[in-house]
Amino acid sequence: MLASVGLSARPAVADQNADAQQHLFRDLFPPPPLLFPYAAPARATLFDAAAAQAEPHPKPEHTGFVALIRETASDFTAFPRRKSTWVILGVGAAAAALVHPADDYVQDHAPGSKAADNFFKLGKYLGSAYVETGVAVGLYVIGRYAAPAAKDAPRTNRLSHLGFDMVRGIILSQAFTQGLKYVVRRDRPTGECCAFPSGHAATAFATASILERHLGYRGAWPTVVGASYVALSRITDNRHFLSDVVFGSALGIATGWTVVGRHGRENYAFLPVPVRGGVALTFSRVPRRGAATP
Repeated sequence: MLASVGLSARPAVADQNADAQQHLFRDLFPPPPLLFPYAAPARATLFDAAAAQAEPHPKPEHTGFVALIRETASDFTAFPRRKSTWVILGVGAAAAALVHPADDYVQDHAPGSKAADNFFKLGKYLGSAYVETGVAVGLYVIGRYAAPAAKDAPRTNRLSHLGFDMVRGIILSQAFTQGLKYVVRRDRPTGECCAFPSGHAATAFATASILERHLGYRGAWPTVVGASYVALSRITDNRHFLSDVVFGSALGIATGWTVVGRHGRENYAFLPVPVRGGVALTFSRVPRRGAATP
């Protein structure tokens, strides 16, 4: 009993002596103030990113026909100078190369299903350049000539601005798509020319990227689903291989971001995320308001 009490009492005395020594040390040698106070950074959430992406897209000064020609011409010069262009195209090219060995397998199994054909039947119409151009021109004309506006006020509003950007995105995406088709000249699954890259996928994702900036993340997610629907319809319709669709989608995103991204710079980041059996790379974008054009 005595031994047990002695063992339990000695640490208590030692603790008291240690506390007294620490107090004396702090009194004699107070710690200097921090020159750079550290504060734990606020943890970003998905809602913060969505709020940042929902910032209003600034309207241009003019959306007239002359401005359309001038801005479209500048889009072609800005496309290769943007860092995001090469990041997106690099990811798209790597993904297309990764799925390329599975092209024949997917093409042997995807087409031919009556249920899939019926489900994706509208894809070739919704994603065609003619339909998308008609919608873009319609929004542009309604915004400039039908929407009410004050007398002598510039006819730049949300509708005319949206149609303005959509027309530019379609022109840019189709120009690069048709150019690549002519250079690569890859046969379609049916034996016709030319398959790579998918023009439907490029146009659909260019439009979806532009709508995402105008409407915000929450308002534009249906357009991303629609663009994916259009892209997949080209496989079930036996018009494109999987790799054609993958790179066409990346090309569409790159052209769409060229059109809307020149109003402000975006932050891009690759983040490695550990997963079971390996590591996954996530690609994120958070636009910053009021930044200079890259």
